[in-house]
Amino acid sequence: MSKPARIFISPPHMGGRERAYVDQAFESNYIAPLGPMVDAFERDFAEMSGIPYCLAVTSGTAAIHLALRGLGVGAGDTVFASNLTFIGSVTPVMFLNATPVFIDSDATSWTMDVNLLAQALADAKKAGKLPKAVLPTDIYGQSCDAEAIKKLCDDYGVALVIDAAESVGSSYHGKHAGYFGKAAAFSFNGNKIITTSGGGMLASHDKALIDHARFLSQQARDNEVHYEHSTYGYNYRMSNIVAAVGRGQLEVLGDRVKRRREIFDYYEKHLSALSGISFMPEASYGVGNRWLSTIVIDEKAFGANREDIRLALEADNIESRPIWKPMHMQPVFKGFSCIGGSVSEQLFHDGLCLPSGTQMTDEQLARIVGIIASCKK
Repeated sequence: MSKPARIFISPPHMGGRERAYVDQAFESNYIAPLGPMVDAFERDFAEMSGIPYCLAVTSGTAAIHLALRGLGVGAGDTVFASNLTFIGSVTPVMFLNATPVFIDSDATSWTMDVNLLAQALADAKKAGKLPKAVLPTDIYGQSCDAEAIKKLCDDYGVALVIDAAESVGSSYHGKHAGYFGKAAAFSFNGNKIITTSGGGMLASHDKALIDHARFLSQQARDNEVHYEHSTYGYNYRMSNIVAAVGRGQLEVLGDRVKRRREIFDYYEKHLSALSGISFMPEASYGVGNRWLSTIVIDEKAFGANREDIRLALEADNIESRPIWKPMHMQPVFKGFSCIGGSVSEQLFHDGLCLPSGTQMTDEQLARIVGIIASCKK
């Protein structure tokens, strides 16, 4: 007997108008990087987010790289970054020959622990070595405590760059995620809540920062008729075709957030009664997009561990994956400093991300829930 069709953890979901925008791009013959669709996508995102200056680029990682470079991060500098995150949040620090210092999460939001950050900044000031930037990650669609972090950054004269890659459509105190940063980076990777297949956005209230990032993203070509370069840059420009897809996706963002939250609620309703299963909490300061529904398994109470459940789902052709492995546990960052670490370690050890695609049916959700319940001893 053949297996049922695979259920992926977070596949793309087209809204219907993407093809029309792509056709417009083809008809205009703007199929190379840049073009009217890129300009329109930037304007659309600025209007949606309330962050006035936006730059469409090839990835969220590229957006972070440009932001840090624009803020002068370089060799000898440190950047305080979230420990519980995807590595693409941190590699731009390495690209610039700076050093990351990892800050653990708090258990109530899973985002950067503000108290640990406060102590780390105080200690850094005493040592005469403040970081050049603080780089918290919005995790699984939940915003970091941005205003509290911004206040600390302002007090110490440190720039705040928010990795909002996972939080398109999320809010914090009534503002869009990333709003309170000096800059914020967003992702439209193929598995995100909306996608351009691959792409990102750098957003800021600082026009000069975005203008400089735009210059760097286009190979840092000086304003001459010939190719003149007084510094080096990058090929980080978003394609006009990719931006066309993004415009269509942005039109259905509200629907995607609504459905992701419904999926989380379904899992919570049907699994929370099982002893040993708990869910990622939602911080009181905002409304997350619930990009991925995540559970934490207490092996002693449940009778099975995270890997037992993951393998049971995989046996039925259902994709799931562990929560992000903390940066301080990654071999590439062996020996780098980490403030705290136990919360992130425990979440990685016990946490599992469940399928959260917005095209899933209730029948598929019921199947997933049934398999998880069947693992209980």
